[in-house]
Amino acid sequence: MKILGIESSCDETAAAIVENGSSLLSNVVRTQIDIHKVYGGVVPEIAARSHIEVINPVVEQALTDANLTWDEIDAIAVTYAPGLSGSLLVGTLAARTLALLKNKPLLPIHHVEAHVYANFITSQADHISLALPSQQPKFPMLALIVSGGHSQLVLFHNHGDYRLLGQTQDDAVGEAFDKVAKIIGLPYPGGPSIAEAALSGDAHKYVLPKAKMQGAYDFSFSGLKTAVLRAVQRETGVDTTYPSFKLPELLSDAQRVDFAASFQRIAIETLVDKAEVAFKAYSPASVVIAGGVAANLELRRVLQERLPLAIEYAPMQLCTDNAAMIATLGYYMAQEVEPTSPFSLDIQPSLSMTQTAWSKS
Repeated sequence: MKILGIESSCDETAAAIVENGSSLLSNVVRTQIDIHKVYGGVVPEIAARSHIEVINPVVEQALTDANLTWDEIDAIAVTYAPGLSGSLLVGTLAARTLALLKNKPLLPIHHVEAHVYANFITSQADHISLALPSQQPKFPMLALIVSGGHSQLVLFHNHGDYRLLGQTQDDAVGEAFDKVAKIIGLPYPGGPSIAEAALSGDAHKYVLPKAKMQGAYDFSFSGLKTAVLRAVQRETGVDTTYPSFKLPELLSDAQRVDFAASFQRIAIETLVDKAEVAFKAYSPASVVIAGGVAANLELRRVLQERLPLAIEYAPMQLCTDNAAMIATLGYYMAQEVEPTSPFSLDIQPSLSMTQTAWSKS
């Protein structure tokens, strides 16, 4: 069964084709990072317009790369939640139109849930060269989902059968990376910038706090972000009224990389601490990390170091937003859920994973 996936929830326009929920036949991503870098973050209106410009060529390129015709596509899967409204509208409108024109079943996909399914892709066409896992994760599966908009621990008993154990109560970890990068003068996106700077820094130079949460599996990163701000202000000899956007020019390169390393250490320890507690409580057969922050090599290293089982990670290219994960989840959903009418599919910009149509939790 060949599924065409379409993803446009934020600032990547993507289309991919996956066969039988494991084999990647094509994977096309047009990123807008260079466009939004000027603004220090994603501008929703610009993102939506950029999606409109490239959505059709991206879909056609996915078919061309896979050497397939529309007759060979069995269904279309598309991100309908969560994300930026304008961006979601572009992708879903394209998918709805194609479903009608090509007479294909339409599968609405939750973007955050789909991130987990990047870990289920284990083979690829000859023209693709990704370092894929050797086998799919086994259930029960503990998923640490970490991105710019989400930080949560989810226990999967089976496809579509999962329970949210805990989540961030304020900033997502990826959002904290972006905000701290701005404070210390590193470029957007903050995750890769901080990870690179941290390689040259002292991770124990600055003492930063870990949030103490009432929920055993909940996260908080707002206090850590503020702690970095106050530490930078102290280090540079200014008071709390000094504009944060002027702080980077007061930092030396050595201070900058030390702050990056110190922040990254605490952020990663916060994530792994909770994952370790959940692992001991539920004894899952496998553990995966998903989302943009899953590309962080230090997070991968520390998680593997702390947990007593081998972890196979999805390739970096499938951690950030892509349509391969959308198509993969679409395959498993198609086994249990009736397709949605193209006339009735609406976007859900703030929909929680716990509210998806096929979740049994």
